[in-house]
Amino acid sequence: MCLALPGELIAIEDGHPPGLDVDPSDPADAGLWRLGLVDFGGVQRQVSLACVPEARLGDQLLVHVGFALSVMEP
Repeated sequence: MCLALPGELIAIEDGHPPGLDVDPSDPADAGLWRLGLVDFGGVQRQVSLACVPEARLGDQLLVHVGFALSVMEP
């Protein structure tokens, strides 16, 4: 059984490891390392946005074990 929680995306940042050559103009490189700060009713956690490159600030995301899996409709 799996559990995913809805939360609001409140910040987006580039989370690539230091020293790793990442081409920011390449969408595959940029999307792979995107991280987001998600608010779950007052509890905030950093999650990977690699599976939802379309995610924007204010979106409601479905998050499972630290990965945003989908953008939910309001």
